[in-house]
Amino acid sequence: MSRSSVSEEVEKHELEKEASHSHVNEQGDDLEPSSSATRSMHDNDVEKDGATLTLVESKPSISNVKSVPNGGTKAWLQVCGAFFVFFNTWGILNSFGIYQTFYEADLLRTSSPSDISWIGSIEAFALLFAGLVTGPIYDKGYAHELLLVGSFLIVLGQMMIGLCHEYWQVFLAQGICLGIGMGCLFVSAVAILSTYFTTKLATATGLAAAGSSIGGMLYPIIFHKLQPHIGFPWTTRVLGFITLATLAVSNIVLRVRVIPATRRKFFDFPAWKEAPYVCFTLGTTIAFIGLYAPFYYIQLYCLQTKIMDANLAFYTLAVLNAASTFGRIIPNLIADHIGPLNVLLPCAFVCGILQYCLIVTRSTASVMVVIALYGFFSGTLVSLPGTIYVHLAGPKNRSLIGTRMGMGFAIAGFGVLIGTPVSGAILNATKFEYVWIFGGTALIIASVLLALTRLTQGQWKLWVKV
Repeated sequence: MSRSSVSEEVEKHELEKEASHSHVNEQGDDLEPSSSATRSMHDNDVEKDGATLTLVESKPSISNVKSVPNGGTKAWLQVCGAFFVFFNTWGILNSFGIYQTFYEADLLRTSSPSDISWIGSIEAFALLFAGLVTGPIYDKGYAHELLLVGSFLIVLGQMMIGLCHEYWQVFLAQGICLGIGMGCLFVSAVAILSTYFTTKLATATGLAAAGSSIGGMLYPIIFHKLQPHIGFPWTTRVLGFITLATLAVSNIVLRVRVIPATRRKFFDFPAWKEAPYVCFTLGTTIAFIGLYAPFYYIQLYCLQTKIMDANLAFYTLAVLNAASTFGRIIPNLIADHIGPLNVLLPCAFVCGILQYCLIVTRSTASVMVVIALYGFFSGTLVSLPGTIYVHLAGPKNRSLIGTRMGMGFAIAGFGVLIGTPVSGAILNATKFEYVWIFGGTALIIASVLLALTRLTQGQWKLWVKV
């Protein structure tokens, strides 16, 4: 090759290098280049007729596990931002029991318990099912827009509840508007955390998920203290201002570190050929059918059976969520060492047994002990599934985590959708005992499916980390 040809070739690659750097800057400082972009010059040098040409790879890589920080100020700020996302998504859902009791006694007293529980069920379903849409939007680089839209809808929906007088109005404001807003936030927060942590992912997710139980504890207390003094409309507005302030923190600190280099499909059909994925998705779906019965009905149970007076019965929901705070942190710390599925499986089984125990509770002490234990063990069913989807995907499918997580949560949403309304219908036709039998049985069946997940994923050996 002539000297002039070599010079032209080198100049061409220099121009390509400048264009590549320009592309990275347009993506934002938070995006990390792929592992091939950070290789040494020796690995990227190519000899061509005596001239050394440097090849540059600038696309961000989500599959480069070694580049994940697993700590540092910025990574833990993401945990803080995700904490307030959980605080205003699952935290609001966990506090629906206070609305269930208030609506039955006051605002929607002409509606049945089953009809009222549909509001909370639709809210939870929208949160989970929205992942099918918000996941691909996140992968296209619109995480910040999802956070803004979701925050706006949550604040708007919370404010509008105070203007409602009829069932359909509450259904639209609390069930639809709040639910869609939560769906915009939830998958984005979990997906962002998975790009900052690998070895500490369960711990980080557990700390973030503690926001749901703290929100589920604080929101009912605030509602209970304010509603008799300032009325229902202004109480919901105060809660709206709290969501506005706390979600502002999430919008400020949450930042995408890396996004997939290629556009993601809405569905990953090969995942449904993998036995662990299918068993786990079905297991979580059935678990969610029975999970929320105590969250929705424990306060009403204590009042109707006259185990407690109105003031003390209110605190059952607070105790349930307070215990759940520890259930989102401590088991997750253990999960990083022995595997998240190994923690979730026994916790789901214990939750089923504890719902059976509610059948024979006849005193304040027995109810408080059972619900405290239930709160602790049920915390894992919210904090660990996202981590398990990451583990099931494996290193080869890290770019498909969002897709698989979105599909799994969307299917699980149907469990939340039908669970508490069915419990309400059972309550209308029979007694509370059958509500607890229904919920407990669903959780035990779910634990069997989780055991099948473990068997197909990590073999049936006691000390295998899965």
